[in-house]
Amino acid sequence: MSYYLKKFWKINLLAIIFQVLMYALNACVRLILMRELQGIIQGNLRRFLLWTLAEVAGWALYFVCYGLHTCFRSRAIRGMNNAVRRDLAVTLLGKSHKDYHTQDTGAYLSWFTNGVEQIENSAWDSFFALTGCIAQIATGLAALASLHWSLVLVSLFSSALMIAAPKLFEQQLEQLGSACAQAQASVSAKLKDLLGGYDVLCFFDRGARFLEGIDNAGQEIEAPRYRKSCRQGVIYSGTGLVNLVAQTVVTCAIAVLSINGVIIQTALLGGSGLCSDIADGLNRLSDHRLSFASAKPYFARITDHDRCEPGRTKQVPAASPENIHIENLSFRYGAKPVLRDLTLQFQRGGKYAITGPSGCGKSTLLKLLLGWLPDYEGTIRFDEKNAKDFTSEQLQQQMSCIEQNVFLFNSTIRDNITLGETFTDEQMNKALRDSALIGDLAAMPDGLDTMAGEEGGNLSGGQKQRVAIARALIHNRSILLVDEGTSALDQKNADIVEKSLLANPDLTLILISHHLTPERKEQFTHVYDLHPATT
Repeated sequence: MSYYLKKFWKINLLAIIFQVLMYALNACVRLILMRELQGIIQGNLRRFLLWTLAEVAGWALYFVCYGLHTCFRSRAIRGMNNAVRRDLAVTLLGKSHKDYHTQDTGAYLSWFTNGVEQIENSAWDSFFALTGCIAQIATGLAALASLHWSLVLVSLFSSALMIAAPKLFEQQLEQLGSACAQAQASVSAKLKDLLGGYDVLCFFDRGARFLEGIDNAGQEIEAPRYRKSCRQGVIYSGTGLVNLVAQTVVTCAIAVLSINGVIIQTALLGGSGLCSDIADGLNRLSDHRLSFASAKPYFARITDHDRCEPGRTKQVPAASPENIHIENLSFRYGAKPVLRDLTLQFQRGGKYAITGPSGCGKSTLLKLLLGWLPDYEGTIRFDEKNAKDFTSEQLQQQMSCIEQNVFLFNSTIRDNITLGETFTDEQMNKALRDSALIGDLAAMPDGLDTMAGEEGGNLSGGQKQRVAIARALIHNRSILLVDEGTSALDQKNADIVEKSLLANPDLTLILISHHLTPERKEQFTHVYDLHPATT
């Protein structure tokens, strides 16, 4: 949290300055109001009018400071929220493929939406509320001291009474709140079970059980809420009486000073308000400090910051390998072995097919080559260099993978192919021809500017795969891994795509297929047939 407050310290400081001025002006207006009323009591119209003008000026300045504080505060929060989102993105980019996929995209989406909202509520809002409390207390004490120093002591004593009273019952309320939360969780599970079995109960004419279950759930959730509500009423009544006593002490102290002529008579009208402001500020201080703690889990997700260092060097990609050696490779998902003592070899420019039944580790092999699954036994070497000496980012700068389930962004086909990079018309046309996508585009009114839709929903499965193939080809990766990447294509287009890939002499092709005809096998440099690993 402090990292972001320091990063945006200038705009935060401006927001705090105007916040302090707001509370100072509020305290000054209270003092001015006392003088204004004193003028009425003394029958001094001129004095009354002067202090009235001062009050109007004070309120005018207050509203100006309020507007500026709100503007600077909103600007600071906007900057800090965007910095948090940026750092969350940097954190995700720093994750390995395996770590990233330990959670689904819904969880990460929550980071950027609900998580940032929680940070704003628990951290930024509480920070400005905390500085506001401090300003409220300081200006209130200063205003009381300007009347008489003893009022400061009386105010602090009464504030201590008002704060201590609810603290005595805090643990009790927490226990009641916890009981309500537990009942909520328990009832939610029971209701989910009932609603899930709705069809079964209706089918067997057991509607009475459904109603009984709803009634019991209602009783279970309402009972602790009723107890909490009743106890809160008793506690709030008690603390209200304590606050009444504290306010009476303040009123009496101001009255004594006023009767003895130490302070003006009208101090009673504003002095009590200043004491209440101080008590309110002190009471809210601890609440806002506790709020910071609730924001810590959200900040804990951030493991790296975007330093935005000028001239920051990019990661050096691994050189395109002449050969890839796999020796005695074994891998398991938990206790389940997938690959055992596998030895394969791929030469640059070669065309290789990986066949075998489902579950024999074909897709896993590609993920191992991409560096997505580092916990394997045996060795994978790129030109005699251990694959573990490279990062997955370095490996992926030389490889591209086309999977059966293709993901497309909700943007144009062009953008899904180029991913925001610039390519010549010649490069684009070649990628479109070699991916057999050019025929589809001719039938689309907007051509390359056709929207793919959310997750490519506007395109067929075959069209999505052709877009993915064009994307891989135009980015000119030297090694192309195809995991059933032509399965959604009709035979004619599949033949066009595979023929193009097989004819590229600079491309190392590793293609997964469940079945290959003898004629197709002859087109490959080598066909590796995998078998399920045995325990």
